[in-house]
Amino acid sequence: MRSLPQPGSHVQCRIHGVTLEGTFVTSRDGKAVIKLDSGYNIGVDPSSLGAGIAPPPVELQVTRIEQNSHLPECTIISTGGTIASRIDYRTGAVTSQFSADDILRAIPGLGTIARYRTHQISSILSENMHVGIWIDLARAIYREIADGVQGIIVTHGTDTMAFTASAVSFMVESPVPIIFVGSQRSADRPSSDNVMNAVCSAQAAVSPLGEVAVVMHASTSDDRCAIHRATRVRKMHTSRRNAFQSIGMHPLGYIEYPSLSLTLSSDAIRRGNREPHLTDQLEKKVALISFTPGMPQSILPHYSDYRGLVVAGTGLGHVSSGWVPAIRELVEGGTTVVMTSQCLHGRVCDRVYDTGRDLLAAGIIEGEDMLPETALVKLAWVLGQERGPEQIRVLMQENLRGEIQRRSLHGL
Repeated sequence: MRSLPQPGSHVQCRIHGVTLEGTFVTSRDGKAVIKLDSGYNIGVDPSSLGAGIAPPPVELQVTRIEQNSHLPECTIISTGGTIASRIDYRTGAVTSQFSADDILRAIPGLGTIARYRTHQISSILSENMHVGIWIDLARAIYREIADGVQGIIVTHGTDTMAFTASAVSFMVESPVPIIFVGSQRSADRPSSDNVMNAVCSAQAAVSPLGEVAVVMHASTSDDRCAIHRATRVRKMHTSRRNAFQSIGMHPLGYIEYPSLSLTLSSDAIRRGNREPHLTDQLEKKVALISFTPGMPQSILPHYSDYRGLVVAGTGLGHVSSGWVPAIRELVEGGTTVVMTSQCLHGRVCDRVYDTGRDLLAAGIIEGEDMLPETALVKLAWVLGQERGPEQIRVLMQENLRGEIQRRSLHGL
């Protein structure tokens, strides 16, 4: 069997009589995976590979990029989903380029909007995010705002970005925009959304907005980005560029592309003269479970040493009647139990059916129309501040960061 080239080798291959050039990535399912110079990946028969050829020369940019001192100053904080990155095919890893110069070279349009500081909190895939990093991030954001920057951009992997944005929303009260941004498709793909998302996030960071938001593609086209409130946004598709959607409310605004004209709704909180405030205590022993038909109540005692449990129940906020005694035992043992709904629209109401009334009598807290993941983050934050059950109940049912809508909008 013919030996394959080393990953990262520039190769030629012939398909249907046509010679193509690209970079050998790996072998998979008997095929050689080649990244074409166009940016797309293809799988070819290894026998079609020609001899390795010298890669085209790459001229490295080493000159310093001057930033415009007259533009507003923002801070870009990376958690691992960096605005600019490249694939190193010799290792298969994404290599971060995280100086201001690197970012501005990769996305020159950023330099026309603001000048930037940069700070890296972590370099992880977002499924590895945890409470400790949320706290580090909140502290870093607070320090930058207290130091006078006019906006914050946080680059983050998309899978858990809504959790982190919601956590920061509770921990940091800010007079300036804190904008989370990510990319559904990596920078090496022709259909990547990283450039447009990054530029739109910078425009949002210097806008009149004054709250934590997520900025991502509003459609599958490169026409505009939506600005979503951190506590009301959810990733609704695994790979589409417009995966992020506001739930239970309309987006806070839009940024047209490439004009970058920005509009904000009347619901959006505006910048203010208030001082930034940091409340960064989070309870780590909280959990979220989703009820399914036939799920045994014997699962609940496993959470008896947790301080908080969010249940995503059915419909108006229900679980089977057999769960009620086990939930009562959790509550009596000191675990706060918050009921949310697997239905993303509408609100919990446990006063309609017998099971709901039994759950209320057992001591659950109705989660109103909070998204289950937002309720989880909020519960961790509330338990970090309070220990009295009545005050915990009051705060969980109070609208603190726009996480609870007091009325359900028609058509949403």
